[in-house]
Amino acid sequence: MILTNATLATMENGVGLVEATAIRLEGDRITWVGPEAEAPGDGGDRIDLGGRLVTPGLIDCHTHLVHGGDRAREFEMRLSGASYEEVARAGGGIVSTVRATRAASEAELLASALPRLDRMLSEGVTTVEVKSGYGLTVADELKMLRVARALERTRPVRVHTSLLAAHAVPPEYQGRADAYLDEICIPALHAAHAEGLVDSVDGFCEGIAFSPDQIARLFVVAQGLGLPVRLHAEQLSNLGGAALAARHGALSADHLEYLDEAGAAAMAAAGTVAVILPAAFYTLRETQLPPIGLLRRHGVRMAVATDCNPGTAPMTSLTLAMNMACTLFRMTPEEALAGVTVHAAAALGLSDAGRIAPGLRADLAIWDARHPAELSYRIGATPLYARIHGGHLDA
Repeated sequence: MILTNATLATMENGVGLVEATAIRLEGDRITWVGPEAEAPGDGGDRIDLGGRLVTPGLIDCHTHLVHGGDRAREFEMRLSGASYEEVARAGGGIVSTVRATRAASEAELLASALPRLDRMLSEGVTTVEVKSGYGLTVADELKMLRVARALERTRPVRVHTSLLAAHAVPPEYQGRADAYLDEICIPALHAAHAEGLVDSVDGFCEGIAFSPDQIARLFVVAQGLGLPVRLHAEQLSNLGGAALAARHGALSADHLEYLDEAGAAAMAAAGTVAVILPAAFYTLRETQLPPIGLLRRHGVRMAVATDCNPGTAPMTSLTLAMNMACTLFRMTPEEALAGVTVHAAAALGLSDAGRIAPGLRADLAIWDARHPAELSYRIGATPLYARIHGGHLDA
């Protein structure tokens, strides 16, 4: 397949915007990119894109896509003034989703996740990260990861799985977080690794979840198995989670509203990506903005993701997350686009995605747009023209 008359945002050295360009795809790879006048003439379908914008396929690098039930009632509670921590301590929050997820079969979890995934694909997503973390038993965490793997077999999408057993302490282990780590989290990690179900290991470092020392114990085991780590850090307070993640060479530290200078410097030195999650900030009506200027000054790469989950970010629109990142956090449209392409790929440890260049995966999004800023500018009106995943066109 040869795509002609394209306006490319290659994401090489910034947006890398070039007009009147052609791309040659062979199998699941990009094999040639260059001026249209020099496009190869050998075989294959030639598709004139009419000058439309082409970006790398979008990457949603932080989601809780697989889960049971919903938490609409908690939305009402928060509107009445209840805080995230108050909802959690009253038995709601993550634990309420745990009950629904444990009760659901793999088939039921898959059926409920597919419509959410389909909405993501309709906005140009070609790669999605999916976490466990709502099972909190060995069997239920593995169940969630199996469903995440099944998504990739059911839809044209690349799935990266993260074991997030260290998401919350379940009711049966209240007051015994260390025992939960030893009896559930670490055994689940070994089992998931043995079954090939896990690509990275995540945790929630927060006062209502796990301490830095507890997360460090989990990370040591993960790294002993050769698995990269990631961390929910500094969302509600500053426990030094970002610096902890950096010490362990984490792919990413996510949320970061309460990040300080030391944490940003540590992330920069380690190459740890900051994943910005504006939907949770918006839903929780938070007032502590993530320190975007601090991250810029230290040269920390910033990804943007939906954080799709049933409680704090019931959103499947990655382009809306881009708009929120610009409007709420004052990121630039260029930063937002990098955040869902090249930097999102880095947050997942992927070197073959997030850019348009020969040798990389043929994952592309084609837009009814001429300039990349349009993708962040529009609210609820994503101008996707077509999506290409692994060299296959979904018009």
